[in-house]
Amino acid sequence: FGGFSPDSLAGRIEDCGSKIIITTDEGVRGGKRIPLKANVDAALEKVDVSKVLVIRHTGADVPIIEGRDIRYEAAKTTVADDCPCEPMNAEDPLFILYTSGSTGKPKGVLHTTGGYLFWASWTHELVFDYRPGEVFWCTADVGWVTGHSYCVYGPLANGATTLMFEGVPNYPDNSRFWQVVDKHQVEIFYTAPTALRALMREGDAPVKATSRRSLRLLGSVGEPINPEAWRWYHEVVGEGRCPIVDTWWQTETGGVLVSPLPGATDLKPGSATKPLPGVELQLVDAEGGVLDGAAEGNLCITDSWPGQMRTVWGDHQRFFDTYFSTYPGKYFTGDGCRRDADGDYWITGRVDDVINVSGHRMGTAEVESALVLHD
Repeated sequence: FGGFSPDSLAGRIEDCGSKIIITTDEGVRGGKRIPLKANVDAALEKVDVSKVLVIRHTGADVPIIEGRDIRYEAAKTTVADDCPCEPMNAEDPLFILYTSGSTGKPKGVLHTTGGYLFWASWTHELVFDYRPGEVFWCTADVGWVTGHSYCVYGPLANGATTLMFEGVPNYPDNSRFWQVVDKHQVEIFYTAPTALRALMREGDAPVKATSRRSLRLLGSVGEPINPEAWRWYHEVVGEGRCPIVDTWWQTETGGVLVSPLPGATDLKPGSATKPLPGVELQLVDAEGGVLDGAAEGNLCITDSWPGQMRTVWGDHQRFFDTYFSTYPGKYFTGDGCRRDADGDYWITGRVDDVINVSGHRMGTAEVESALVLHD
């Protein structure tokens, strides 16, 4: 992420034992420059790494520490253009992403090579009805699991053209997203309800100033989408002709678990509808009693799936304590959920003390720490 503080960076670097850091000189967000290299330098006053690879982006004058820092532009001239693939076992670690818990430090969620890649590619093709040659745009930050699964791994594993965008939806004006859609003829568009609600507040004019005729399918991710925003997305952005896939999943799941399937599922504004094939959901009460039929309770998963996280990095006991101890034998998602008479699922939000902010989870301990440090 381009928004981590030096302390947050240092904690993650130490936890996963990073040896190499890759950073740009600066990032740009909404016209504001983010001092990425400076944040890395401050973090590395607390932890050690072997090398820092620095990529020129804005051209800012940043310090280069002799023996540790390497400029990417110089380094790339010393290697061949061809980079052979490295054979990996299916259960070899692929990446670690940190997500907030209800207590303690953020958890290092470990995903492995075979299962994760399968789930990301399969759900990308199934949920978004991907067709060869289409342009797919997921607006998520690449440092978030949605960016991993649906900016990079899923689309590229399927040979898709994936659009990557640096910026915010309202800069330099509120038509920015839709201008990019027109410029690159995006067919499939995937974003978060927070962005949609912010754009909806600005009225229909910024949307209607663009064509958007290339759009075929719309998606929502990161948090429940309220029916009003769903209808605006469908009727104004998609002009009533684009199905919406309202997806539910988590960092821990690797990819989408609950979603409508375009053309096959009746859409309900605000509902993620039904689980994907092979995903076994269950609603339980506070004591673990199974709730049948139309009911509201805590959302659990009763069987594994290929994209499931394998452990909390460096703390396998925490993996069991966090996800499997509340309701033994079941994966507890931490979310509340309602199932209607049609068997469709409606996510109602977190049931622990984790806060969902624009689709990103934050623990109350982290919020408290930030408040204590604030002058």
